[in-house]
Parts: sequence; C-alpha cells; structure tokens
Amino acid sequence: MSEQHEGPIGAESETPDAPQNDAPQNEEADGKKGFSRRTFVKVGVIAGAGLTLGVSYRLIRGPGQPATDAAFAPSAFLRIDTDGSITVMVDRAEMGQGVATALPQLVAEELDVAWDQVSFEFAPAHPAYGIFGMQVTGGSTSVVQSWEPLREAGAKARWMLREAAAQQWGVPAAQIRMQGGIAINADGSELTYGALASAAASIGVPRSVPLKDATDFEIIGTSVPRLDVPEKTTGEAIFGLDAGPSDTRVAVVARSPVFGGTLSGFDPAPALGVEGVDEVVELESGVAVVANGYPAAKAGRDALLVEWDEGPESDLDDAEILRRFATAIEEGGGSVRDDGDVEAAFEENGEAIQATYRLPYLAHATMEPMNCTVWVRDGRCTVWVGTQFQNAPAIAGGGARQVAAAAAGVDADDTEIHTTFLGGGFGRRAERDYIREAAELAGKVSGPVKVIWSREDDMQHDFYRPASYHELGAVLDSDGKPAGWQHDIATQSILEHLVPVWIPGFAEHFAGSKDPTATEGASNHPYHVPNINVNFAKVDLPVPVGFWRSVGHTHTGFVVESFIDELAHAAGQDPYQYRRELLDAHPRHLAVLDAVAKASDWGSPAPEGRARGIAVVESFGSYVAEVAEVSVEDGRPRVHKVWCAIDCGVVVNPAIVRAQMESGIVYGLTAGLYGEINIDKGRAVQGNFDTYRMLRMNESPEVEVLLMPSGDDPGGVGEPGTPPIIPAVTNAIFALTGQRVRDLPIRLT
Repeated sequence: MSEQHEGPIGAESETPDAPQNDAPQNEEADGKKGFSRRTFVKVGVIAGAGLTLGVSYRLIRGPGQPATDAAFAPSAFLRIDTDGSITVMVDRAEMGQGVATALPQLVAEELDVAWDQVSFEFAPAHPAYGIFGMQVTGGSTSVVQSWEPLREAGAKARWMLREAAAQQWGVPAAQIRMQGGIAINADGSELTYGALASAAASIGVPRSVPLKDATDFEIIGTSVPRLDVPEKTTGEAIFGLDAGPSDTRVAVVARSPVFGGTLSGFDPAPALGVEGVDEVVELESGVAVVANGYPAAKAGRDALLVEWDEGPESDLDDAEILRRFATAIEEGGGSVRDDGDVEAAFEENGEAIQATYRLPYLAHATMEPMNCTVWVRDGRCTVWVGTQFQNAPAIAGGGARQVAAAAAGVDADDTEIHTTFLGGGFGRRAERDYIREAAELAGKVSGPVKVIWSREDDMQHDFYRPASYHELGAVLDSDGKPAGWQHDIATQSILEHLVPVWIPGFAEHFAGSKDPTATEGASNHPYHVPNINVNFAKVDLPVPVGFWRSVGHTHTGFVVESFIDELAHAAGQDPYQYRRELLDAHPRHLAVLDAVAKASDWGSPAPEGRARGIAVVESFGSYVAEVAEVSVEDGRPRVHKVWCAIDCGVVVNPAIVRAQMESGIVYGLTAGLYGEINIDKGRAVQGNFDTYRMLRMNESPEVEVLLMPSGDDPGGVGEPGTPPIIPAVTNAIFALTGQRVRDLPIRLT
C-alpha cells in the first residue's frame, strides 16, 4: 500500500485537482484540537443497545486504518483488488437487522457498481471505526451514523478510480463515465475497477467530493438481496458457537444464583470425577469447569460443590421492589421536565384522572445464548465472539478488545477480535461480562477455550430491561384536552455502569437522577399540554440492568400512549382524533398517525368480537404509528392484524425496514403478552422458554407496513417498531372489554 493511504481519512492529501473541503475548521475550538466546541456540544445519548454519542458525521473516523493487502483501500471501509472484487468492511454487528446489506448499499451507490459485484466482511476491532474509537452497534444508529461517511467512502473511491483512468487514457476526467464497476471513456473504451485498482492506490484521497442527489439513487431505496442470506441458508455463516480452532475446549461456569452474591468456597473433586472434565478454575465471576465438550463441562458444573455468600439482598422479591419504587416516588425524584404551572392547573381544572402503571424486568432471550472463545498465547489474545461493542478507549470502559486484554493480562494492541454473526443481540451483547469471563479463564489455562452459557445461565444472569413504576395524573380543560400532566417514574439507572468517565460532568448530568434512558419518551412526549411535570426517582437495586430493544421507550411508550388513551375516553372523544388535535405542532407524528388510521379504516366498525387500538411513538429518529385489531379468546387477547406506518427519513432498503417493523412488533407482543422476569429470594425465577414464553407462529398477527419516506436523513429502524405495539393492543382491549391494562404482562380478569 502506498504511503499516503496509511494515514487517517481526516488527513487526506490536497491534490491540485481534488475538490476542497470548505467546512469551517475548529470553530469555537476552546483549545480542543481536532473538533470544535460547537461540534462537541451536539453530543447526546442515543439510548439503545449500547452507549453511543450523536455527533457530527465527520467525526466517525479514527486515527489510521487497519492493515490490508488489497490493491486499493482508500478508506477503512472499502477494498478493491485487481481481480475486481469489491469488499465493504462492515464495522457494525449483524444480528439479523440487515446492516451487512444496508451499509454496503451506501458505499455501492456512490461507487457506481452493480450490486452483484459487492461482498462484505466484518471489520476488525479498530479505532478507525465508530465515534472517538467507540465501535458499537446500538441505539438503531448503524445507518444513521454511517449515512454520510460510507457514502463519502464510495464517492472518494470513485473519484480516485476515475482519475486513474484519466491518467491512463490521457484525457480529462470529466469525459469519463463510471457505471457498473467500469470506467467508460467518451470514445467507448472501458477499464474495470480491478484494472484500475493499483493505479488508483497511488492517487491522493480527496478531502471531499460531491455526493449524489437522492433523485439519482439506483441502489439506495431498493430492496437488493441481502448479502448475509446465502451463508445463512447454506450453513456456512459463522456464529460465536461455531467459531474458534478445532481443538478448542469448552467451559461452563457456576455463578452465584443471587444477584450480588460472592463465592465462599468450592470442592472441585466431584467435577473432576466426571469423564471428560480436565480442569476446575476459580474466576472473578465464579468457578469454571473445563472439559472436552459441552456435555462434559455441563455435567461437571452440575456436580461441582459450591458455597455462596448470598449477600444482604437474598430476601429481595417483586413485592419489595415495588415497595421501594413507590417509596422513592413518595420521597420525591429529580425533575426532568417542568413546563408551566402544574400545581395551578390541577387546582383550576377540577378532579384529576390518576393511574399507576407497573412493568416487569425483561430478559433479552437471544436465540443464541452468550458464548465467547479466547486463546491466550505468546503474549497475544485472540477472541472469537458475537459482540455489539468491539472497541472503545479504556478510559471509556473499553470495548471487547480492551476488556478481553485486561482480563487476559495482555496489551490491547496485542488483542484481536474476530466478530462473528450474532444469534440475536437486542442490547445484551453490548455488555462485556461474558467476554471478560472467557478471557480471564483463557489467561489461566493452556490452549483455546470456549465459555458457553446454558439457556438458564443466560436468562438468570442477564442485564435485564429494568422494571419500572409510574404514577400519573392529569386534569382536562373545558374542551376535554389535558391542561396539566404529572408523571413520576421510579426505576433503576442503566447508564450508571456505562457512563464514560472521560467526559467531564457527563456522569453527574446524565446518570443518577437524570438518566435519559429512564425517561425518554416521557420527558419529551409530543402532545400539547401547557403544564407538565415529569420526575425521575432512581432506585438502587442489585438486579443488573442494561439496554433492551428500544430501551426507555419500551416502558414510557406503553405508559404515555395508554394514559393519553385514558384521557381521550374520559373526554368522550375518539382516541385517534384526540391525538391528532394534540399533535398539530408535530407533522411527522401526524403523518404516520393519519396513514395508519386510513390503512386500518379506523372510522369503520371492527369485525364482530374485535376492537382496534392505536398508538404513535417517535424513537431513535423515526416515527411509528400502529393500529392493532384484537379479540379476546378463552380469557386471553388475540391480535389478528397490525397496521404499521413508519417515517424513518430516507429508506435505504425497503425490505429490511419492513422486516424490522415486523420483528419489532413480534418482539413487543412477546413482551406484552408473556414477558416477565420475577425476582424471589434475590434471584431470577424464570430459567427457560417454558416459563419465559415467546410468541409462537400461530399467534403472530398479519402485519401490514406502510413506508412513508420524508426525505429527511435516515432514522433508526431496528427498535422503533417495538414501543407502539403494546399500547395499541391494550388500548384495543379497553375498547373491546372496558378493562384498562396498566400492569404487564397482560392479564385479563
């Protein structure tokens, strides 16, 4: 590779003919080299399956780029070789959501190649990827954050290839047309990108080039075939459970059944007596049994004699958790929104409508349980893992690379992460506990070792969607519209164990009493209410919590959309029209709401024995409205059809967006109808799918998805389909039965 391609994209050469970047440099720099203060204050928490920071797209690049032997690698995202192979490096985790297709579409569009010429590889863990070196998949941000930099990567490569062709033909570049991976001269001569790759590598990377106008898109906006489907169809796709050397041993770990418990002692003899068991090793998280395969390791773990110090919370149960939530609200939380004068509104507008909502802990329940393979040898650590968080500066808590290195006792620069396909993530694989555990074990044994969690391990040692408790009150004016709104929320803080300490004041502002992952969707709900107060009371509990698909919107979406429905019925008004009149300042909300009402024929009666419910929620930059048509059969709700309208800005791949809406709806229905992790004696009760049910195929509704591209930059699609579905269902239940569901999962009386 030529020398000028070893540096960062941000340090591109200034070739005489290259378009120049006229963006202001270091505006209001405040002494910080490399980015402006104005850019920095665009930071915000995009709460999703991991912590990400929303900043200028131009900061999504790092120092240097990974080594490659490709003939032409103008950026960390693209490789073109002399055989014409075009490989897009996907720096996000593919867990079924489609990023291994959507991200290459961005590059291919600007590169002007045919889709069948494109392949992908998972990018290594490297600071060239992500924001400030934080390579993470979460918050439905993959396309959002990649929209500009990946298009730029394709456009710059196209420009360089055209320059190489112009030099070879001795003609002005302006007379060369790029199409289908071929440079075409005005006289009809052609050169493939493969033939131009080596020459293009000697041309300096331009600072900036024009990007295509949306009217010229040929690949963006089309349902091109997914690049990951062939491998998954043939069984060649490598997931974490498949990865690693052929002689890898397997380990199963005994962990404290009580949250916060610690190891008191253990007797390894019974485990070592199991055929196939090689070693028993004490770890920070418990005791590992290492064997020649999973059956032996599991049997050895079951035979192991272990004593635990269960700690001070061994009597914790659901009732005590609810009591602590209610007490925290009574004692008062921190205000996260305070508009107008709520107290005066309540005094002036008669009797308040009050409601209490309760939501349980939820497990991620990924189809592939947690697993990680690590080999520590000669001062190097090699990791094979399905992870949503490959890399981050150690000062920010570290990603998989940094955490594995520290646990194995090697340097992060000597640690390599092989990212595999993920058999589900939903935020669980943004945690690094299972990686830390495997790396610690690998540092204590010889040869590669794969730590596998059983389904029960996975469900009882999760980082759960927090349980939450909501008290609401509202008063209506003479027109039946809300004049005052009070919402008090008690739950745990997700951010406290994830807040990057390297941003001064971040922990104090965002964690604790102002954790936005606990209040998003409530503190910023779009309905016009002149007087509104939202408070958050943080409750500390030993139950580990983390990002779960749609994060705070999973509880606030249900609560806000249920309560606004309560107000509509109290006012004697149609729930759809009631929402419309309160959303006049929010055209994107209104557009999806109107679309889904029209598609579902809202104004007409539902079929006999059924009713419809409606909800609209904005999350992760996308606007989703849903209508559910529901009946009650044998005392249980049955969802027959769901209409879903989404405005996610520019649609990169319509088929992927539709699939993600369907996925989010099914995921939300599972939670609403069945999802619940109970706590008893300080531990999780549920352990497998017999007690933590999934929605089955014969229970799944027909889903109709309406795509409403608005022309705005892309929003997320992996999570926004989930929040509206539960309130749409419970609002339909009220319309059908008169029973208001305020506790989940749904239990009808």
